[in-house]
Amino acid sequence: MSNSNLNRCILLIDDEPDLCRIVKVTLERLKGWTILTAYTGQDGFTIAQTQPLDLILLDLSLPDGNGLEWRQTLKTNIVTRSIPVILFTASNPADPTSTDELGGDGADNIAGVILKPFSVLQLADQICTQLHW
Repeated sequence: MSNSNLNRCILLIDDEPDLCRIVKVTLERLKGWTILTAYTGQDGFTIAQTQPLDLILLDLSLPDGNGLEWRQTLKTNIVTRSIPVILFTASNPADPTSTDELGGDGADNIAGVILKPFSVLQLADQICTQLHW
């Protein structure tokens, strides 16, 4: 067994507590990853500045702002800018194969898009594929 998937720490920023709980339990059981959750962009941003993260799963519709705006905040902060972000959304903001419409500028930290509804059992594989883990 490879050690590359061990000790991963992922932050899920989503305002749906049930979804957060399902993702957290599934990924922790399937992969042994640590899953942190935040229900607002501000809480997520605060956690991202204080915890070493391997990935942020970011919902696009949050109670305190658009997920793309929070992604921009993460991207421009010296502490959080290198953390990859996978957008986690029910509305397809763009073609998932292209992040140009999402404000991609070459040095972007959008690692991919996972559309809801998703299969929670396939989520870990989608993350691993998009991040080349």
